[in-house]
Amino acid sequence: MSLFRRRPKLPAALRPALEAEERVLAWAHVGEPGDQVLVATNRGLWLPGGERLGWHEIHKVAWSGRELLITPAEVAQQRDGYTVQVDAPVRGFLLLEPGELPDQVRTRVTRSVAYTSHHPLPPNGGVRVVGRRVSGVDGLSWAVRYDAKTAVDAEPIIEVTDQLVGSAREATTPPA
Repeated sequence: MSLFRRRPKLPAALRPALEAEERVLAWAHVGEPGDQVLVATNRGLWLPGGERLGWHEIHKVAWSGRELLITPAEVAQQRDGYTVQVDAPVRGFLLLEPGELPDQVRTRVTRSVAYTSHHPLPPNGGVRVVGRRVSGVDGLSWAVRYDAKTAVDAEPIIEVTDQLVGSAREATTPPA
């Protein structure tokens, strides 16, 4: 076995429609080798069917050794300067020959998080404020995720959340 053995190149027929500055980092067949692949690029994860999730659009990643589980983010509300996000349904992909794909996905999702903090909210709840890097975009994209049992639409909760996001933005903005 060669130390410098390279993974086979992604066949042109399976290559997604990449943007001009987008490049393939890793890929793997979904299930038995065939016409379905997952492709990790510097911009995101291409799913079978041609949909790309940006790294900032993935909440969670889990790797069982055979199955890659992706929990995408879903925008529940758009607020001034940030979004309220919830978990979209988990998507599972059986990878019999995963290569570097699971590591690339975990690394890229983790690297997209530039700021995160959790804050308790009265009477019983909390909110996580997250600033994420978006490939090809300057600055951070801001989002919040509320804990279960948090009154997300209560005016006092919205006001506190606005203040928390504002403080996080100030803390991460470089001095002029």
